[in-house]
Amino acid sequence: MPATTAANANLKNYALVTLAYWGFTLTDGALRMLVLLYFNEIGYTPIEIAFLFLFYEIFGIITNFLGGWIGSQLGLKVTLYSGIGLQVFALLMLSFLNRDWPQWLAVLYVMTSQAFSGIAKDLTKMSSKSAIRLVVPQEAQSSLFKWVAVLTGSKNALKGVGFFLGAALLAAFGFVTSLWMMAIGLILILFTGVMLPKGMGKIKAKVKFTQLFSKSREINILSAARFFLFGSRDVWFVVGLPVFLRSVLGWSFYQAGGFLACWVIGYGIIQFLAPTLLRRFGSGEPPKSKTIQFWTGILTAVPASIAIAMQLQAPPDVTIVVGLMIFGVVFAFNSAVHSYLVLAFTDDDKVALNVGFYYMANSGGRLIGTVLSGVIYQLYGLVGCLWASSLFVLAAWVISLKLPDPQLRKAIVWQAGDGD
Repeated sequence: MPATTAANANLKNYALVTLAYWGFTLTDGALRMLVLLYFNEIGYTPIEIAFLFLFYEIFGIITNFLGGWIGSQLGLKVTLYSGIGLQVFALLMLSFLNRDWPQWLAVLYVMTSQAFSGIAKDLTKMSSKSAIRLVVPQEAQSSLFKWVAVLTGSKNALKGVGFFLGAALLAAFGFVTSLWMMAIGLILILFTGVMLPKGMGKIKAKVKFTQLFSKSREINILSAARFFLFGSRDVWFVVGLPVFLRSVLGWSFYQAGGFLACWVIGYGIIQFLAPTLLRRFGSGEPPKSKTIQFWTGILTAVPASIAIAMQLQAPPDVTIVVGLMIFGVVFAFNSAVHSYLVLAFTDDDKVALNVGFYYMANSGGRLIGTVLSGVIYQLYGLVGCLWASSLFVLAAWVISLKLPDPQLRKAIVWQAGDGD
């Protein structure tokens, strides 16, 4: 295949994968906010709300573990659009929830629907990020960092839009109608699947069960650091912060959803700009182990500083807004470099397996963070969640100290135009 034709095909595949991921991300963010605000409004406690998302995270771990194997055997197209189809099912299932049911039944029903949504989310994410490794040449590490940052940054910006969308839909149309509107939108995206190649990411060799556990020391270290990094975010962001904004500060649906949306959008923009910013203010080379060590070290102090300010009786609204902005900027650099390194450490023929294993650790961190967010908030308030967050980041930093630099097959020059 001529180079120009191959480049055009890769660009088309990248655009299709990104479109599917964008559509899913909007509904995922909106669904999270819908469930959180709706059940907080009808009287559920923070711990009960946290348990609504328990299956979402547990089945995300299982999906990431098995999803890489499924993607390597059936192709990433199958896993990508299966994820979107499962999200449609989860949305429709949740729309049949009856408020007159006993609470235990309602909680179990929502947890089950969230299990399907968790499977959908991680199938879609694993497929999308693995596909980027296949459309960027192995030697083009600078371009890889740029396109990973574009996908990840735009995804997080759209997830922020989804937060606001969920709050707005809940206020304007109610719970059930909102779910049906999102399901219809995803059904339309499913039709784009016919334009992707069938065998994308599929390998011919059979993969043994024992190979599902990563044998790469670099991937194992990075995955362990990822576990604590994302646990540090969710331990205060998932349940504690939204409940604090609604219950303590008295913010409305629009204010709470809009603020969290703006935060995630800004976080996504920083991720998008990370390659350009690191190139201009750094060494000009692709990220190395010391890059992630630097940013994780800085992040350790941020939640601790917010907690201290609140304990010293600083104005809570100003403290949260300013502190969350700083946390978002530093966390975005961490996440962007992490997303690049997992692909930089991965060969093309193992991309689905390694990315699946890596995001299994990501889901594990989110699971622990989500559960602890509800439990710690109910026992110790938002300050307790923030101290837990700081300890999680500290653990991620200690683990990252053992991370080596990526071994590139060819000499790489990070050219000035690559990050624009």
